[in-house]
Amino acid sequence: MSRIGKKQIPLPEKVEINVQGGREVSVKGPKGQLQWTLPGGLGIEQEDGTLTVTRSSEERELRAMHGTARSLVANMVEGVVKGFTKELEIIGVGFRAAVKGKALDLSLGFSHPVLHPIPEGIAVTVEGNTNIKIEGIDKQLVGQFAADVRSYYPPEPYKGKGVRYKGEKVRRKQGKSVKR
Repeated sequence: MSRIGKKQIPLPEKVEINVQGGREVSVKGPKGQLQWTLPGGLGIEQEDGTLTVTRSSEERELRAMHGTARSLVANMVEGVVKGFTKELEIIGVGFRAAVKGKALDLSLGFSHPVLHPIPEGIAVTVEGNTNIKIEGIDKQLVGQFAADVRSYYPPEPYKGKGVRYKGEKVRRKQGKSVKR
């Protein structure tokens, strides 16, 4: 049995879980609502304040998906209660960001501004032109948006310029040395 898959998911008081047909999972909480369909062969059982993800057989695919499905449902519960946050920082002379309508406007030293659309369910705020805060209830959506923004100009190892996660360490390289 999967060690992660057999762990129970505690349900806070404010969260409502609705399981239709044993596979359609809908989680509703104070911050919003999320839905997901379990893979075939997996099910959910709800018992006095806890959820348990179960599998119908010991097939290799089901064993592989058991822990993943449990983690995804646990992230849904956590997202509708607390939400998820990613923070990015921009380092470089003249590099800046701003929110313009439904898009994030990035000036990263290119000849053109980069406009990245902000998907539904995500709130983006920019502080001081260089700190980007991404918030939402869907962990996958928040993480993917942060990774997409970072991919426009990942931190480079010589000067450290670029978009990085807050607190990320960038290993610096020594530049060319002139031999005489």
